[in-house]
Amino acid sequence: MKRIKLSLICVFVGLFSPLLSAASLPDFTELVEDASPAVVNISTVQKRETSALSTPFGQFHGPNGEEIPEIFRHFFRDMPQFRDRPHKAPQSLGSGFIISRDGYILTNHHVIKDADQVMVRLNDRRELEAEVIGSDERTDVALLRIKADGLPVVRLGKSSELKVGEWVLAIGSPFGFDHSVTAGIVSATERALANENYVPFIQTDVAINPGNSGGPLFNLEGEVVGINSQIYTRSGGFMGLSFAIPIDVALEVSEQLKGQGFVERGWLGVVIQEVNRDLAESFGLKKPAGALVAQVMADSPAASAGLQDGDIILSFNGHDVELSSDLPPLVGRVKPGESAEVEVVREGRRKTLEVTIGRLPDEQQQASIQPEQPLETSRLGVVVAPLPDELKEKWGIRSGVIIERVEEGAGSRAGLIRGDVITMLDGERVETLEQFTRIVADLSSQRSVPMRIVRRGSPMFIAVKPN
Repeated sequence: MKRIKLSLICVFVGLFSPLLSAASLPDFTELVEDASPAVVNISTVQKRETSALSTPFGQFHGPNGEEIPEIFRHFFRDMPQFRDRPHKAPQSLGSGFIISRDGYILTNHHVIKDADQVMVRLNDRRELEAEVIGSDERTDVALLRIKADGLPVVRLGKSSELKVGEWVLAIGSPFGFDHSVTAGIVSATERALANENYVPFIQTDVAINPGNSGGPLFNLEGEVVGINSQIYTRSGGFMGLSFAIPIDVALEVSEQLKGQGFVERGWLGVVIQEVNRDLAESFGLKKPAGALVAQVMADSPAASAGLQDGDIILSFNGHDVELSSDLPPLVGRVKPGESAEVEVVREGRRKTLEVTIGRLPDEQQQASIQPEQPLETSRLGVVVAPLPDELKEKWGIRSGVIIERVEEGAGSRAGLIRGDVITMLDGERVETLEQFTRIVADLSSQRSVPMRIVRRGSPMFIAVKPN
């Protein structure tokens, strides 16, 4: 009798297991029905010609033949058929979503960049010309406005409450197919990408293709939690790595764009780098953590607050800084003129400094100069020379020695190259050749020591372990 009952149970489970499995998956139908009307198709027209080669997946090569990086930024739909007709204007397609009943729309900066005309097509097939209220390249957020009545709007959520593994859904116009829906999960939050200092991206495995750019990312509550912005690809197509701008960041940017047409960001005035295992050991840390200050800029908020080269920033305004990439978004979101607390490790001791945040200035580019000077050989396997005055002025360096040749030894193992300027070694500033020689002679061969260098104008710390 027991065997019969057990057999019946097994048959029951076998028959209904597909239904049980289906019941455990989310049903997106109601979400899509409610949210789709507020998702729009955005098309742009550029009257000027461009020499870049285009494909359905965007631009693989620039006008000079340079390769586009693997972080594939421009994945809105670029239509090459217009490139074959010089008298026609190049066109592209992207997505966006309505955030207010008076016609404000969020999308990506790169969707409307350099556009002479921006057109918005609504869910009810109306097509309206949009006004660009403002656009911010650093966060890739743009704010548009259309004049229309009876507009549907999305519900806005909080990206700060997203959890890894949570279901999310994207609506957009891949390849011009309006209101296409794809779903996946949150793969990671606060993801830092190369050259993207002010956005802690949401990483998902939601399928994103050309035309999804600027479209919304929804949670299961039907709330927008992000703007689909980028994919990572080696082939030019979707490979399972999509990145969205957190809606919290996008709304902060849009408020400034709406109020003043541009975005102001906080500025600390430090050049930072990652703390790896060797550097952590050389600074006496138990584990790699924080943002290592490679340079404190002159007349900056950091300089006024007393930050120093070699400080390791562990927290900013109560937020832990685990990676150096955690710091720029935290600083950038503080309004200029406001105060912030910065916790640092200096010479093995923790210290809290109060800094008045400044306004982020325009970026400046620096060039490299390689002078010829008398040489001096050091124990580290590098040949050094006095630092020329023109380099001091060009790079804002007070003192140091410049590497003229790297020989076999500790320097080559640490990655030093010709032209590096050594400004600090084992916590002591390098003023002269004689002093540098003395510091090197006193180094212990039992541990790694921190060395601050300036490479082509960019300061950084490396860990060196003498023989």
